[in-house]
Amino acid sequence: MPTKLAIPDLAIALDFMGEDYQEARVELSNKIINDTLAAMSLVNLWVISNNKDKLAWAQQVEEENLVAEKKSQRLSEDIATQQKCLADKQDSAWQEERKRNKLKYAPKMKAGDYCILHQQGLEEALRSMLTTDAKALVMLPSANGIHTWVPAGTVRDTKVPVTMDKNLTWEQFNKSAPRMVTFIQEHDWVGDRVTMHLQFWSALQTPAWRYSFDPVQQRALLLYQV
Repeated sequence: MPTKLAIPDLAIALDFMGEDYQEARVELSNKIINDTLAAMSLVNLWVISNNKDKLAWAQQVEEENLVAEKKSQRLSEDIATQQKCLADKQDSAWQEERKRNKLKYAPKMKAGDYCILHQQGLEEALRSMLTTDAKALVMLPSANGIHTWVPAGTVRDTKVPVTMDKNLTWEQFNKSAPRMVTFIQEHDWVGDRVTMHLQFWSALQTPAWRYSFDPVQQRALLLYQV
């Protein structure tokens, strides 16, 4: 097989009429074949040999290209595998760090006043939320700590009304439930509890009442999930 130092396609036929090939011409010469015909025979033999070398060379180049392509593909796959392993390790390390330092990655309130959570406070918040009269008075602490009565309309954004869970529409519920699942996952709830909520809310979509034309039946399912 030809080597890269001797590319058959670039080879030039030798001068078989020269002195270097005189002995070869003599061996081919006889009463019928003279010196010129002998040289032509040598040229034909060279062409035949060169054509074989060209075929062998083309096959060699094709095989080398195939080997190089496979090597490049393996290299790309190895790099992709290494990058994935590195990303998995970094993600695992980040998850472990987040579990060890939950307070560090927990959502932080930018501003606000801490207060003691008690039953009376919850009842007061519930009454405030259900207050629809903007002129009704609600008690709030002022900057100096003194509680004063102020109109409910001045402390509540009327453009963003608060809706009780049982009063949600199905369209609002279908938007809220996935957000709730995402929120509890981000705050490291136990996996089976997340699955429990997801299965429960998904099961509410299957009863016939969910698609009933009777609004009472649809609202009954929403009241049940509350």
